[in-house]
Amino acid sequence: MPQFSRYQRVFNSIDSDGDGKVSSQDLLTRFAAVTGEELTEEEAAAVVAAYDSDDDGLLEIAEFERLVEDGDGEGKEIKEAFKMYEMEGLGVITAVSLRRMLSQLGQSRSIGDCNRMIAKFDVNGDGVLCFDEFRIMMLL
Repeated sequence: MPQFSRYQRVFNSIDSDGDGKVSSQDLLTRFAAVTGEELTEEEAAAVVAAYDSDDDGLLEIAEFERLVEDGDGEGKEIKEAFKMYEMEGLGVITAVSLRRMLSQLGQSRSIGDCNRMIAKFDVNGDGVLCFDEFRIMMLL
């Protein structure tokens, strides 16, 4: 099974028209829904341009995979952030640990909210975020 398939669920949630390609408009409109953060038009266009290897103005799954894998060289910082959110010693982020960390950051969320946030990036459907799933969330 190709490695990029682990990113398919996140890719599909951003690919608003289901055509198998992510446009800068998809990123612009779906990014906030998936991550809770806003992108500017310029940022969305820059992301697509940086990873669009066939110059069609769109990201296919392989290009999206490269985007996620590259992560702008933030591997160490993402690992440190993961450790902050992973508070229960399980090697994963649970809804409880996510809620606790968000509370410490001044963002009050319910367990239900945290479960929904996790579900958006929970590629394997186990109800928690492993490091790879967390990395996807942080990079998008």
